[in-house]
Amino acid sequence: MQVLVVDDDATISRSVSEKLTGAGYAVSVACSGEEAFFMASSQSFDLMVLDLGLPGRDGREVLSALRRNGKALPVLILSAQSEIETRVDALRTGADDFLTKPFSLLELEARLQALLRRGRPEHDLRLIVHDLTLDIALRRVERGEHVIELTGLEFDILELLMRHANQVVSREMLARAVWKEVQRATPIDNLIDVHIGRLRKKVDVAGMRPLIHTKRGVGFTLSDRAL
Repeated sequence: MQVLVVDDDATISRSVSEKLTGAGYAVSVACSGEEAFFMASSQSFDLMVLDLGLPGRDGREVLSALRRNGKALPVLILSAQSEIETRVDALRTGADDFLTKPFSLLELEARLQALLRRGRPEHDLRLIVHDLTLDIALRRVERGEHVIELTGLEFDILELLMRHANQVVSREMLARAVWKEVQRATPIDNLIDVHIGRLRKKVDVAGMRPLIHTKRGVGFTLSDRAL
């Protein structure tokens, strides 16, 4: 299970990460609202632990933006504010649970397990654009009635493009989300272009409407609209 932990307190994020990693979760960490929004938008997570008191874009703003963009992953809010108004506001914004600081790591783990038992919404596991369908649980892609065989990297690229359908996905986003190139010390633009080219040949076969489009100098877009 992939968990995104968001907290600007390094001690808290480290403790939570160690606890969840020990419990078998794959943990990623963000320390600001902007970083959290980018990671949650460009990568696939099963859960999110989100602090409200973040620098810049606070946790409530991040949660609100993710919900507006259709991200339905379960979110557990952490906050030093225990007022009922804060709890109600967070839940109305789209939080699934709320835990007040200081908290027990055992309780945090138990609450996350409870959120997982509720299951992920079906529409978050099955992406559809025009006649192209991507099933995340089965790792299966179909165009019309035809199954498309993809490599692991091609599947991850396509998932990112479909989650951002009709939006430009930059090479920077692809490098971070698919290749995990956070610092990008060595550009991999040529490698990205090669994989996009291979993916396009499999998805946009002759006689079908092109779905993968290149925005020169910017990135790529998956859309059934005329661009």
